Amino acid sequence: MTTTAIAVSGLRKAFKDKVVLDGIDLEVRAGTVFSLLGPNGAGKTTTVNLLTTLMAADGGTAVVAGHDIATEAKAVRAAIGVTGQFAAVDELLTGQENLQLMVDLGPVSAKDGKRIVAELLERFDLVDSAQKPVSTYSGGMRRKLDLAMTLVGNPRIIFLDEPTTGLDPRSRRTMWSIIRDLVADGVTVFLTTQYLEEADQLADQVAVLDQGRIVAQGTPEELKRQIPGTHVRLRFATVSQLDAAALLFPDATRDDETLALRVPSDAGTRSLRTLLDRLDEYSLTADEFSVHTPDLDDVFLALTGHTTEAAK
Repeated sequence: MTTTAIAVSGLRKAFKDKVVLDGIDLEVRAGTVFSLLGPNGAGKTTTVNLLTTLMAADGGTAVVAGHDIATEAKAVRAAIGVTGQFAAVDELLTGQENLQLMVDLGPVSAKDGKRIVAELLERFDLVDSAQKPVSTYSGGMRRKLDLAMTLVGNPRIIFLDEPTTGLDPRSRRTMWSIIRDLVADGVTVFLTTQYLEEADQLADQVAVLDQGRIVAQGTPEELKRQIPGTHVRLRFATVSQLDAAALLFPDATRDDETLALRVPSDAGTRSLRTLLDRLDEYSLTADEFSVHTPDLDDVFLALTGHTTEAAK
């Protein structure tokens, strides 16, 4: 039975006269990835800081790992791990020394600590660079080491605040693989990101935060279904064919430059068959045929009024 790892109700935070969080509600199921999407300044990092007890809320309640963030902060901290926007590693130390430092600072015995360090170096593919100063590490290696350090205490809930910002595509996909492995082991991941593809790839649940408010929540597929825009794109060889097809589908949008027609559709097999049969009835043939559904980019634009490019 899936339990609740994080429950948030009416959480508020303001800095002087600027309201950053205006009473948000969230529920994160244990053993899942929950992604909080939003542009810069939306309140994502503030949310993480509140839930990890790094700052106090002005109102509302939040329970993390069964503990109230206001009255049981120490218990919350013992149950979680946090990886911030920037890798919190000591560049003067080696990778192994960074991990050992976390062991020494935590409630881990020396015997267990040695095993844990070795396992984490192996798990994150850092064995070959373990004895090298972190100053020589690439951005992707630093992020992997940072996450490995977070796992020293075996937390069951991990907060990842934009963990792949600045990484190249290969390093980003490596991080995605690591996150999936963590969830497969039963870890709950609270992920903030500006990358919609990242949320689409990883998240079981998504919440869109804009101007301090949650404007939508659901699975990626549920959010996509809320946004109109599913259509069939037909491209024709001649203008005359495009003209004839446009008369058949009066709700369609035409693009004369590419000789393409966008026909609104629910993308179901029945509606697609009807569309193709209608073309065949009038002896029309499309050179290209493709089905397009809204992605999280479309969802973000519809809900916040700006694109992700503008948000970054």
